[in-house]
Amino acid sequence: MTVIQSIFLGIVQGLTEFLPVSSSGHLAILENLFHIETDGGMLFDIMLHIGTLVAVFIVYRKDIWKMICEAVFMFGDICCNLRILVLNKIHKTSLKYKRVVHNSYRKFVVLILVSTFPTAVIGYLGEKLISDASDTLLIPGICLLITAVLLLMADTVQEGKKLPRETSYKNALVIGCAQGCATLPGLSRSGTTIAACLLCGMDRRFAVKYSFILSIPAILGAAVLEIKDVIAEPIEMGQVGIYAIGMVFSAVVGYICIKTMLVVVRKKKFAYFSVYCTLVGLLAIAGHFFL
Repeated sequence: MTVIQSIFLGIVQGLTEFLPVSSSGHLAILENLFHIETDGGMLFDIMLHIGTLVAVFIVYRKDIWKMICEAVFMFGDICCNLRILVLNKIHKTSLKYKRVVHNSYRKFVVLILVSTFPTAVIGYLGEKLISDASDTLLIPGICLLITAVLLLMADTVQEGKKLPRETSYKNALVIGCAQGCATLPGLSRSGTTIAACLLCGMDRRFAVKYSFILSIPAILGAAVLEIKDVIAEPIEMGQVGIYAIGMVFSAVVGYICIKTMLVVVRKKKFAYFSVYCTLVGLLAIAGHFFL
């Protein structure tokens, strides 16, 4: 891989990971329609995803740090409650249990965990389907058209006001299922989850925050599953520096795209991306039938 290729793929990753146009759909189209090799190896793939994770951590660093702290405190409260349970059972005492979820950040942590569960289940059970779907132009094309419809719905849905306290765990399950379905090539992860958040009645800024913070366990989980393949894959040390350049571009472009999405959602400008997804989706479907 050359430096130019690494930069190009880093930019593509940063753009399509956070803008609602589907990174997997574009990669499938590039590979099937134009026969462009988009795979630089498992290590390179992981490094690009680390770049996008860095972008999320930078934009939402205060929220993420607070959530990490509250998660640790929650674990401590759970342990304390287990101790109280034992004491109440053995010594017949009536000690009061600590309330574990008692503020917005703790509720946010639990919501993310609830959303991650169906994503993991769908991703695991549908792994073969997702792999097969990437080998054709038809499925990415259809999914891009679905993404276009979801984006239009996101623009027209009534303004919501839900923040963590008002968001139900049922809402979190729905959003997690939406993210799980978005593993199909052509279904934008960010577009699908933001649309699901808005349809659940969330505040627009919170919907974007929820979507991007929810991407953290999904991306980390995918990276962990790929580690075994990285270990088995021969690595040229001279390529690691080139991969790192792509990772930096992925992070920088990803940061810009997250900031862009905040404006897009607030000003209801998803229609532009909807038109783009429609055009690319139709191109992919035409390519499937005529090429």
